Amino acid sequence: MDKPSGITSGTVVNKCKWLTGTPCGHMGTLDPLASGVLPVGIGNAARLFDYFLEKEKEYIAEFTFGVTSDTLDSTGELVYGGDIPTAEEIANVLPTFFGDIMQVPPKYSAKNVNGKRGYDLARAGVDFELPAKQVRIYGIEVLEQISGTAFRIKINCGGGTYIRSLARDIAKKLGTNAVMSALRRTKSGVFEIAQTIPFSLLEQDLPVEELEQYIIPTEKTLPYPTLCMQGKEAIRFFNGIAVETDEKDGLYKIYKEDAFYGLAEVRNGKAKAKTKLC
Repeated sequence: MDKPSGITSGTVVNKCKWLTGTPCGHMGTLDPLASGVLPVGIGNAARLFDYFLEKEKEYIAEFTFGVTSDTLDSTGELVYGGDIPTAEEIANVLPTFFGDIMQVPPKYSAKNVNGKRGYDLARAGVDFELPAKQVRIYGIEVLEQISGTAFRIKINCGGGTYIRSLARDIAKKLGTNAVMSALRRTKSGVFEIAQTIPFSLLEQDLPVEELEQYIIPTEKTLPYPTLCMQGKEAIRFFNGIAVETDEKDGLYKIYKEDAFYGLAEVRNGKAKAKTKLC
């Protein structure tokens, strides 16, 4: 899905669930402010969530300097103050954010704090700190200055990266303040913006028969080789018994009677069914 700004990821998922009559789940949430690629798993495909945690994502963000907020984005309580850097000054500090970096998540986030969500504690006025976590930045560059205070920045990163925190940290490196004022996800693993369908299409309440043309077969989203089994070996495998194999350790796609079944894991020369997706 191409999620529009202004609605939650849950709204998109619930609409998919209502139209298909099948449980659905997203593969990585987007804040209400953000738009762009939101992969939605239909039925058992929602079980793929863990397999996309380490996927590379691409964002086009807008950072506005000379302002800060409690949420680290433009939806929070804005407090103005701080210098406005040039595009060259921003570009000069970006290399310090390449690779594996430590990042403190925003307090207004879904991070769990003693059994409660960070945003619930923040809204209740509770004072707390979130520990820094390691994230990976594959690339980051200034695309253009779009106003006197705002710059458009492209970010390629691993899962779990908070773009709002990047805005804060880049500004801090420059001795000023900044918030994320817009965000669009253009890639999430194998899913790219060119593949998406707009939420407005779902709002037309299309019948399932018409929606099917937009559904990506689950097996095409998985970058794993196929594990082939036949005869008694296959029977034992699909009965939950680990079978011997010469394949290397790792994950494999498996098929049952030529139909995609799910994923198997090979470990120490033995293969066993891991996740059923059909």
